[in-house]
Amino acid sequence: MAEVVAQQKFACPACGAEATWNPAKQALVCGYCGTTSPAKLEATPGGGTAIQERDLATALGSIPDDRRGWKTERVQVLCQSCKAISSFDPARIAQRCDFCGSAALVPYQDVKEPFSPESLLPFKVSDTQVRDAIRIWYGRRWFAPNALGARALTDQLHGMYIPYWTFDAQVAADWTAESGYYYYETEHYTDAQGNRQSRQVQRVRWEPSAGHVDHFFDDELVCASKGVDPSLVREIEPFPTRDLVPYQAGFLAGWVVERYQIDLIAAADHSREVMHGKLVQLCARQVPGDTQRNLSVQADWSGQTFKHILVPVWLLTYDYHGRGFRVLINGYTGAIAGTYPKSWIKITLAILGVLLFALLVVVFGKNL
Repeated sequence: MAEVVAQQKFACPACGAEATWNPAKQALVCGYCGTTSPAKLEATPGGGTAIQERDLATALGSIPDDRRGWKTERVQVLCQSCKAISSFDPARIAQRCDFCGSAALVPYQDVKEPFSPESLLPFKVSDTQVRDAIRIWYGRRWFAPNALGARALTDQLHGMYIPYWTFDAQVAADWTAESGYYYYETEHYTDAQGNRQSRQVQRVRWEPSAGHVDHFFDDELVCASKGVDPSLVREIEPFPTRDLVPYQAGFLAGWVVERYQIDLIAAADHSREVMHGKLVQLCARQVPGDTQRNLSVQADWSGQTFKHILVPVWLLTYDYHGRGFRVLINGYTGAIAGTYPKSWIKITLAILGVLLFALLVVVFGKNL
């Protein structure tokens, strides 16, 4: 298993047991005696060492060894089912994958230690708040079975940090296009009854146009997780990067962390594609006229930087009548998204209700 030399200890000052990061108290708290560590971690933006943006071109050439590792002792396992790579405290024994529930876990050894996180969003939403939110969320799913809403399955809730990359870039772009301007001409025609009629027909006059766009892309996010459903992650975004705090290993105490599996090169390529798409939209908005065609964009990219960050999520994974479902909660903002089973009885009643309403409309319409 991959291990990193321990640089910090997070023992309770009262009894010596393990202290873990507590979202409700925003501090390290002993799980045995409840003592809050007097040496609280700085959980406010700007605390501690300044968060640095790393030059992308330099990093793609080589990542220095001092920017690798978790900066504390961690072990890693690979789930052979969902392929998530989980990192956790050595004292914990992993029996099942926190992402999919599979017991098919094997030790994972990095060829090279992973790139160290630059910063993170610490857990802000506690498990109690999450359990209440899930019950409310289920209660608002009209098609969910009643039994599910009452039980809410919150006993299978797991909190974890998942990896992201952020990218910055300055871009200067020149664009050319053809601007279309609408005008109308009168057209004469003969209708089905042989009568001579006239109508206004829309035409387009095309003219060349050109322009320039300067734009700064700030903290464009690329999720580097393989353990969570990308569609659910998008629903609970954004993660407010303005609230990032410098990485400290104490924030991870007691929590599972997923190692990134989308590396810097792949993430940078994806980010460039996304930023280019947004750039094209910015240029398209500048094109004058009523419509446009043949838009061409020539861009010059500079100041490209990146960060590796961790963000907190709560994950609920469960089976219901042999089918798997997931609920994902943003551990900082509380945003929630998920899948859930649907009651065929409620769906049938809804369909019957719509059919009955349509029948009544037809009946009353004939009687008027």
